[in-house]
Amino acid sequence: MYIPAHFAETRPEELGRIIREHPLGMLVTQGSTGLDADHLPFEFDADEGAHGVLTAHVARANPLWQRCPTGTPVMVVFRGAEAYISPNWYPSKHEAHRQVPTWNYEVVHVHGTLIVHDDERFALRIVGRLTRRHEAAEPRPWKIRDAAPEYISSMLRNIVGIEIAITSLVGKVKLSQNREARDRLNAADTLEARGCGEMAHAMRHAE
Repeated sequence: MYIPAHFAETRPEELGRIIREHPLGMLVTQGSTGLDADHLPFEFDADEGAHGVLTAHVARANPLWQRCPTGTPVMVVFRGAEAYISPNWYPSKHEAHRQVPTWNYEVVHVHGTLIVHDDERFALRIVGRLTRRHEAAEPRPWKIRDAAPEYISSMLRNIVGIEIAITSLVGKVKLSQNREARDRLNAADTLEARGCGEMAHAMRHAE
């Protein structure tokens, strides 16, 4: 990934924030048939291992866990806030007419080693963590025990757990840091007015 210095994001807390706020990662693998990608919701544990660990699960029918055995190097891409930026939103454009459109975005590339866990207890732990996290905002959060035990057991037999031992995290946040402050802030205000609050917030706090 091409990363100009002013767009590089190296702060572990910011990389972790992007992953946690946008947990649907694109798992990129390469096998005998070439490149492939699977889209999976991940849990990120920053305190485990040198750089953290990602966990998820795939359907047993998905050939990923057999095509890419334990030890396979992989990459997971997490995309954060993103938005089109019009040069008309820059006050300086109306003075110099030397600006062009662009696209702002946040992204984290996670590199690591895949570990396959064909283990019902591991799968239950992953599903439990995902459920607790994503049901937390519900008025009456769904819990695994809400379903019949035999049904949950049959569901768990149909999934396989995966873990990614992270070797590096590479972040890029393109938030108009290369623009004048007035241009960046006015573009953020325009995005806010158009319902793109997440990107607007990121641009206002860009360093």
